[in-house]
Amino acid sequence: MKVLMINGSPRPDGNTALALGEMKKVFGSAGVETTLMHIGNKAIRGCIACNSCSSRGKCAFDDQVNEAAPLFEQCDGLVVGSPVYYASANATVVAFLDRLFYSTPFDKSMKVGASVVVARRGGLSATFDELNKYFTISGMPVASSQYWNSVHGRMPGEAAQDAEGLQTMRTLARNMTFLMKSIALGKDAFGVPQKEPWMPTHFIR
Repeated sequence: MKVLMINGSPRPDGNTALALGEMKKVFGSAGVETTLMHIGNKAIRGCIACNSCSSRGKCAFDDQVNEAAPLFEQCDGLVVGSPVYYASANATVVAFLDRLFYSTPFDKSMKVGASVVVARRGGLSATFDELNKYFTISGMPVASSQYWNSVHGRMPGEAAQDAEGLQTMRTLARNMTFLMKSIALGKDAFGVPQKEPWMPTHFIR
């Protein structure tokens, strides 16, 4: 099993990293291979709708998005961690995910997705919902925990005091591992769900 973990915080050793690190320890003990990418302090621009990825098979902007693409294709699960800015994910994370999901042509269905959000106080559930939409539009099962996947902390290191939040991270990693392994067994025994040809419809006023 392989998991790609994305740290969207501008602080490489902040509270988002601490939350993801708690998951990484559980993955390691379960024999799950993890790759951690820190993208929160990178200059990642948003999608410009050039659609050149449809012919190139990758994004026109050759940055961390194209670096992550083959790792995403090879992994069994994707964890995206973000701090909360104005009840939303970090703009860098949104730009990264917009381009990563749109520019990659491979089938993402049955890869397991999990979002992790960190804030001083509020906006966590809104950000959690925002990030999960990337998974659910792509046919990716979403891993859950004992609570919404959130941790509290403002100054670097404060998340270590959120005992329930860190327990939520450990439970999330265990549940995600179980789900990935169960899907792998299900593929061997039953194959994957049949897909119908896409029937795009457009609404024009």
